[in-house]
Amino acid sequence: MKLPRRQFLHLAAGAAALPAVSRIARAQAYPTRPVRIIAGFPSGGFTDTTARLIGQWLSERLGQQFFIENRPGAGGNIAAEAVVRSPPDGYTLLVVNDSNAYSATLYDNLKFNFIHDITPVASIGRVAFVMVVNPSFAAKTVPEFIANAKANPGKINMATLGPGSPSQLFGVLFKVIAGVDLVTVNYRGIGPALVDLLGGRVEVIFTSIASTIDLIRSGKLRSLAVTTAKPMDVLQDVPTIGEFIPGYEAAGWVGLGAPANTAPEIIAILNKQVNAALADPTLKARLVDLGEEPFANSSADFGNFVAEYTETWAKVIRAANIKAE
Repeated sequence: MKLPRRQFLHLAAGAAALPAVSRIARAQAYPTRPVRIIAGFPSGGFTDTTARLIGQWLSERLGQQFFIENRPGAGGNIAAEAVVRSPPDGYTLLVVNDSNAYSATLYDNLKFNFIHDITPVASIGRVAFVMVVNPSFAAKTVPEFIANAKANPGKINMATLGPGSPSQLFGVLFKVIAGVDLVTVNYRGIGPALVDLLGGRVEVIFTSIASTIDLIRSGKLRSLAVTTAKPMDVLQDVPTIGEFIPGYEAAGWVGLGAPANTAPEIIAILNKQVNAALADPTLKARLVDLGEEPFANSSADFGNFVAEYTETWAKVIRAANIKAE
């Protein structure tokens, strides 16, 4: 039987719409099974702790388990590649942070493009770092530290967590803007670096507030300033580096990403729930204790932020000729 042209076109249009309707229906039912959140860093750090806080919130609100899977190594690139290669169905997510942005420039042979292959889902927090010294060091303020460093070029040791780490990059930015010569001493983790800082074998480190807050409060380390544009509530009396060095600002960040081509409806569900979590007073307080400033955004605005951040720090990395080891 030959169908009239109008009826044929109507049926054809309906058939073409079926995949989209099916996709939207699946997204609206999301999630129907447990969701993996892959973190590229060991358990216990502020990135992992942040992911677990958000994972618990999502589990309670969406009725399925959001569990954290730690896959440390290569500056977070092992975890990122695993997510890039996963189906874009919303059941494998990535804890993204500033290290992913640095890696885009630090590594020449990555098998993926972070900006294009990971879809931004939601930003969670801006991570403040703090400039700390051994209490025996003869500087109680940033201006005193700069004066000491200029009087002793190449004699002050700056601990970092390795080439391309935030602690190194934030320290390099300080060296350049302040015009001081500090000796870089790389460590493979915050533990050994703090042991040497406490022992006086290195004099200064730029590191996350979360990793040093107890040592600062106990007086075992002295905080000179935070790296962010504004003072942090958890260290209310500590000034910003920018108060003494105009133009200095550096902060890490944490968020969630998904494989490229994940359904926009799934991204919207996750973004809405993460932003709701960031508005919750109890969860906000937990983030503040970690030295994080809640950082709510749309997924599109988060993507723009990541792209801009990546390009900004690419310039620093190239200018300092920093390469990953």
